[in-house]
Amino acid sequence: MVWTCFCRSGSGPIHRINGIMDAQVYRNILTNVLLPHSEDNLPLNWMFQQDNDPKHTSRLVRQWFDDNQINVIDWPSQSPDLNPIENLWALADRQVKKTKPKNLNELFLNISECWQNISPDICAKLVDSMQRRCQAVIKNFGYPTKY
Repeated sequence: MVWTCFCRSGSGPIHRINGIMDAQVYRNILTNVLLPHSEDNLPLNWMFQQDNDPKHTSRLVRQWFDDNQINVIDWPSQSPDLNPIENLWALADRQVKKTKPKNLNELFLNISECWQNISPDICAKLVDSMQRRCQAVIKNFGYPTKY
């Protein structure tokens, strides 16, 4: 399992997760991976987007976002369509499948390489699509859309 992020200017760091990711592991990733990345690469006013997975919405993680003064976008319960990172994962998945990795270490290296090679233009287009994505979900009363 891996955790990663992206912003309008390009793909972000990638972090390998050994075992199961629970709220504690997620909070540690936010502290040790997201926060340093955001301090070095993001503007002062940025918002974080994630889905409603229980580890993302746990009291521990919500408190971490509050303590670190990070704004989190409210997420509709019925619409995973909004998350543009799924588009990037699909792109990376197609690329990684071509490499035919032989073990988990090779798989992680291939995923990392694919992730870091994602075009900043693609990231910008996905971030810029958020207004349309949100409008489509509102128009469809929170149910799935073409995204």
